[in-house]
Amino acid sequence: MSSSPRVILNAYFLHESRCFFENFRITYLDHAGSALFPESLLKAFTDDLRDNVYGNPHSQNISSRLTHDTIEHVRYRILQHFHTSAEDYTVIFTSGCTAALKLVAEAFPWIPEGTKQPSSRFCYLTDSHTSVVGMRGITSSMNVLSVPVKPKEMLLSEKNTLPPEEQNCTTPHLFSYPAQSNFSGTKYPLSWIHDIKSGKLCPTEIPGKWFVLLDAASYVSTSPLDLGVHQADFIPISFYKIFGFPTGLGALLVSNRIAPFLRKSYFGGGTAAAYLAGEDFYFPQKSIAERFEDGTVSFLDIIALKHGFDVLERLTGGMENIKQHTFALAHYTYTVLSTLKYANGAPVVRIYCDTDFSSPDVQGPIINFNILDENGEVIGFSQVDKMASLYNIHLRTGCFCNTGACQMHLGISNEDIRRNLQAGHVCGDDVDVIDGRPTGSVRISFGYMSTFEDAQSFLKFIIATRFSKSDTAVPFQSSVTKLPTESVKSPVQDDYSSCNNANKLAPRMHILDRDLWDSSPAAVKTVKWQPQGTETESIRAAVSETAVPTWRRGGKPITVTNIYLYPIKSCSAFEVAEWPVGNQGLLYDRNWMVVNQNGVCITQKQEPRLCLINPSIDLKQNIMIIQAEGMDPVSISLEENPGKEAVICESKVCSHRVKTYDCGERIAGWLSTFLGRSCRLIRQSSDIKSNKHQKNAKGTLAFLIMNELIPRFRANLVISAPESFEEEEWAEISVGSLRFQVVGPCSRCQIICIDQQSGERNKEFLQSLSAARGRKTNFGIYLINQPLCSSFPDILSVGSEVLPVLKENPEIQPPPSSEEKCSG
Repeated sequence: MSSSPRVILNAYFLHESRCFFENFRITYLDHAGSALFPESLLKAFTDDLRDNVYGNPHSQNISSRLTHDTIEHVRYRILQHFHTSAEDYTVIFTSGCTAALKLVAEAFPWIPEGTKQPSSRFCYLTDSHTSVVGMRGITSSMNVLSVPVKPKEMLLSEKNTLPPEEQNCTTPHLFSYPAQSNFSGTKYPLSWIHDIKSGKLCPTEIPGKWFVLLDAASYVSTSPLDLGVHQADFIPISFYKIFGFPTGLGALLVSNRIAPFLRKSYFGGGTAAAYLAGEDFYFPQKSIAERFEDGTVSFLDIIALKHGFDVLERLTGGMENIKQHTFALAHYTYTVLSTLKYANGAPVVRIYCDTDFSSPDVQGPIINFNILDENGEVIGFSQVDKMASLYNIHLRTGCFCNTGACQMHLGISNEDIRRNLQAGHVCGDDVDVIDGRPTGSVRISFGYMSTFEDAQSFLKFIIATRFSKSDTAVPFQSSVTKLPTESVKSPVQDDYSSCNNANKLAPRMHILDRDLWDSSPAAVKTVKWQPQGTETESIRAAVSETAVPTWRRGGKPITVTNIYLYPIKSCSAFEVAEWPVGNQGLLYDRNWMVVNQNGVCITQKQEPRLCLINPSIDLKQNIMIIQAEGMDPVSISLEENPGKEAVICESKVCSHRVKTYDCGERIAGWLSTFLGRSCRLIRQSSDIKSNKHQKNAKGTLAFLIMNELIPRFRANLVISAPESFEEEEWAEISVGSLRFQVVGPCSRCQIICIDQQSGERNKEFLQSLSAARGRKTNFGIYLINQPLCSSFPDILSVGSEVLPVLKENPEIQPPPSSEEKCSG
């Protein structure tokens, strides 16, 4: 085989994967999170279910025996895949890798502290998934000590000679490490398995017998594992990492040498050979698998695995081919990415890795990095994720459930973690930079479905968002990886000039809809009042002035210039001169929403053409009229009358639970026809008792103060103000008899790039907004309604004066929200 990595998968596979991605028009780069399943796998599985009857395997009828025998065949197929047999290993089906790890922690024959013999130790590599580290919760409850071991310490842990009286100690210890880091893709030596069990390596200097748990979940998705050579004692896996389907199914491969010593207290259905209900008598099944598989296994999903192995082999030719294919893509991407530099010579990215991507034996197809600006400052991963979505690139950000690796590569101390938690940052939120330091990073990962075009699309995205036409040429190494038929460097270079527009504002820029459907705050923004000009000039003016005044200045008063409401979430605005305000904000604002066939809310993020649907409210006729080009208008009553047959259900919208009911088949058919996908219209019930646990349940309004770009920001209220960004130092405002409390800044997402008149995306404005606002995407503030005691009706009117109250300390800003506000 050539020394340079090459893509070697067969043409049929490449055709099927290319069709898959063309259907979805995405670049999927999160294979370390989950593989994608091919259509042929689903077809083979559904054909199997159509042709056979599979009953519960605990029964004895014909269909049940078929299920039992098929499951046993799949166990054999799994062992065959890992180059071992039932003589050496047992396959225990679980709900996933995490459940398999929990099983090991519960069943391992630990010897606790305080006994006459030496106690057990649970050691784990700090570059381990949360699910491995979490095992110490169980071991701690058993009075067993846990010992974290850093990767560098393992390389220096040659075992010292023990005193003769300690060499025969049989106390069982367990060491766990990942075959491949899910953070960086580093492949740790499989030779550690033998070295630890033989005593050549010692995670901690303590006498006893060592067993090895090899976390293979990330590794086996793209690399072959030979258990005939590397005989770990426990190997947990998740099958969706390999096949993409089914999910919720994993396995623990257990060495038959340790299996008889595993302990179990609970026994579920099928695990008992005999037991008494009236006495404490229980005898387990003889089979190790049956002893530990509580209840009925997910037998249909297990049957799907058989087709997963068949399809994987047919499409790719085997795991060695997948290993070479995915590494070739990662090697190429890493090579180009690591050479990108700004005009001043500063690198564009900081890559977090332990290898130079020279060999697939030490590096998996994962690249972890942060993007930097020209001054070397990290651009937050949340902003990178938003920009990537505009290019239909799916990647992953954060710490990837691997805090140890995140700390090691990003230089985050234990005290930093505690301090960030106190500041409100938790795992999985979008708080990406604290005190100028990143809290996480960006990860791309390739899988067997990945193509060279995926790598190119990602590199084009980086170039397009980090360079302008005025920048010097991007440096590419001439010796980058070559594919079988073409050099891989030229396509990206050829497209460089056409996609380097990040700092040039296009003639039409698009702003976001950033308000919540029911009870969360939405946006206010000020810009300097100015004469009409081109849209591009207005955008520049709207985001260029970042100076915040220290006090409310006199002169021209602040007044309401426009009022908009959005009856259907994420659909077009309805402009009015005055409008009543209710407990939930503007009357009927975001009272309806469009959902897919699963009842999940659809916004412009998933369906930009929602902005082409124009709802309007006629208070006199008590109806909402819905219009769209090419469609006959349709109306719906404003009376909340779901009827006897309608089902009031609870829906989760923007992290809040609300009671809703369906608006019927007529409007569902209208929406489905226009959008070209199955969908329905639901309405929020006025029964606010169900919302008693929601925050800000008194009601919300969205305010945005700006010029002619009003449609792009999807504001409820537009006001004029003499100073740009003046609202950022307001504590509250009054408009007539209404008072609104400022909740915090409005952080914009990718929906600001959708043209509300055409539904088309423009990829550049979000980055331009961020650059103008100091790498933040804040543009406006959220408010909630705090009604005043007044005899005047709660009516908002154009022309009303806005009276702000300033913050006592303008330097104090509300903490960033840990949950993303839903758009629409």
